[in-house]
Amino acid sequence: MSDDYKTRDYFAEMYVAGVMADAGWNIYFPHRDVGFDLMATLKRSDGLLIRPVQVKGLYPSDGKTAKNVYGYVGNLSVTHPEMVLALTYFPTMHSRSPRHIAWMPLKQIRPHSRGYRCQPAKYNGDEPVPRQNFEQYFDDVGLINVAEDSFSEIT
Repeated sequence: MSDDYKTRDYFAEMYVAGVMADAGWNIYFPHRDVGFDLMATLKRSDGLLIRPVQVKGLYPSDGKTAKNVYGYVGNLSVTHPEMVLALTYFPTMHSRSPRHIAWMPLKQIRPHSRGYRCQPAKYNGDEPVPRQNFEQYFDDVGLINVAEDSFSEIT
């Protein structure tokens, strides 16, 4: 793993934290990396909503070809029923910001021989785009859904 990749992955975490903070969430970072990159809380009239968040930055190489499915395949060191897997889809390795963020509930994350898979996007040959039937998880609409009680039940 190159140092550029590590730096950019941390950037993805900070970007997700900033987007959530802009939407009114309070963000807490763990003292040690034990799986969740951040904890997010949202004060609501019925109490405090808490969501553990794991962030995965997705950076296509220059030679990436069109793919019908595109997302994260790999290990998740910890899961939780109320978690969010925030997939940040960058157009290139060194882009200043992602094209999309997919806010995925645990029920959309499937077991895989390499750990887990969650592939709500496709790659059209130039950039990542949401797959049909997954638009509800992306960007502003997806983040609004994270605040819903039913988020962890979406399949």
